[in-house]
Amino acid sequence: MDLAKAQPESYQALVALTEAAQAEMERVGVDARLRELVAVRTSQINGCAYCLRAHTRDAVEAGETADRLAVLPAWWESQYFSAQEQAALALAERVARPSEPPHHRVGAVVEQGSLDETQTAALTWFAIVMNSWNRMALASGYAVRP
Repeated sequence: MDLAKAQPESYQALVALTEAAQAEMERVGVDARLRELVAVRTSQINGCAYCLRAHTRDAVEAGETADRLAVLPAWWESQYFSAQEQAALALAERVARPSEPPHHRVGAVVEQGSLDETQTAALTWFAIVMNSWNRMALASGYAVRP
């Protein structure tokens, strides 16, 4: 069942929430490349091929590199990501895996102060939104063909 068609009002509410989260990230200085890193990482964790394809393309368009995207699933083990990017990715991990204890580096990264309170809130809301899109796409069975 395509949930967007089955309940268009709920779908439109999710679109509106996404737009609000994106506007807030822009307002507090979170750039498009960082936003797309969070979208890709969240989609990796949730196993959403539809969102992975879309946001990987968006990340490349925003200036992301193949090397950084390749190591994103193990971001904490690489030196590719800035302190701010690591903090944002750690937030994405916390939101996407709320019942799992965070990787030992995740908690430390979030607390190192690379994001201010407004950026942390905006990125957390965006990760929540991405989790919702992932679950909606998975529940709707969105096809991902070559």
